[in-house]
Amino acid sequence: QLQLVESGGGLVQPGGSLRLACKLSGFTENNRNIGWLRRAPGKRPEAISCISPSGATTHYVDFVKGRFTISRDNTKNTVYLQMNSLQVEDTGVYYCAIHKGLCTRDGYLSLLDFTSEGQGTQVTVSA
Repeated sequence: QLQLVESGGGLVQPGGSLRLACKLSGFTENNRNIGWLRRAPGKRPEAISCISPSGATTHYVDFVKGRFTISRDNTKNTVYLQMNSLQVEDTGVYYCAIHKGLCTRDGYLSLLDFTSEGQGTQVTVSA
């Protein structure tokens, strides 16, 4: 059974860091692009990042470039999102999902390409 399980969220002060993890199981875990998206109350869902099966190709949306890093450890069937310099605006529920489109460094990251997301992990950035 296809399953993506996020963890690592929490409460952090502005400027702080968190590392989210996404454990994959139930499919050929290491043959899929994986991405992260987030939802916050009163805001539209936002795609954040994706990573290719090998981890060689990654993509970030502009508002997280230089602050967030996506990576994967295929020996552990886990994808990570390292989040640094967190801002209040980063507050929301973060989801990992299969990214069924092309994950290219300079491409466009569409929410329509995300599917089978997990249950999410809450990230709260507050002083």
